[in-house]
Amino acid sequence: MAPLLRARTRREYRGAIINEPRVNERIRVPKVRLVGPAGEQVGVVRVEDALRLAQEANLDLVEVAPNSEPPVAKLMDYGKYKYEAAMKARDARRNQVNTQLKEIRLRLKIDTHDYETKKGHAERFLHGGDKVKVMIQFRGREQSRPEMGVKLLQRMAEDLVEVGTVESHPRQDGRNMVMVLAPIRKKSEAKSDQRRRREAEREARRAEKTDS
Repeated sequence: MAPLLRARTRREYRGAIINEPRVNERIRVPKVRLVGPAGEQVGVVRVEDALRLAQEANLDLVEVAPNSEPPVAKLMDYGKYKYEAAMKARDARRNQVNTQLKEIRLRLKIDTHDYETKKGHAERFLHGGDKVKVMIQFRGREQSRPEMGVKLLQRMAEDLVEVGTVESHPRQDGRNMVMVLAPIRKKSEAKSDQRRRREAEREARRAEKTDS
């Protein structure tokens, strides 16, 4: 291997491990403040003694606070720790969802059927963990009756009080009046409920096939 390529490989290797803690023989300090596998404080010991204790317990010595004086090291199963950390990170990514801002539009002179339909859309959005911007579009002389718009939006907020709260109160915006409702539940919770319902439905279908 050429010297330049060899040097580059060493740099890449160092870069790959720079964010990981030092483990076992890579801990090159005279003493460490040792923490036991259950979190108990052992005290300041020579690193050789800490390594011996780790070997006797079939565990790893992991430096958890390198900037302390002396550095803090803990006895643990490092492979198991890395696996559990990776699983937690995967679950966190899977549960990480972005709340969206949905929009519904009303007319000031909306009839009962249309109002119930729009309210149903808003309720579904809020139940799913998204915010809802409710907008009234004023036409012609309706602009002189902003209090009617406020009354309609307040009615919508009251009808949806079980699934949403008012994040932004009704405000005039040119020919429109806008109110923003925020969901009571987080979107991650709503998604978790949806997954549980789907799993329960699948289990029920499997049970029906087994019985038949």
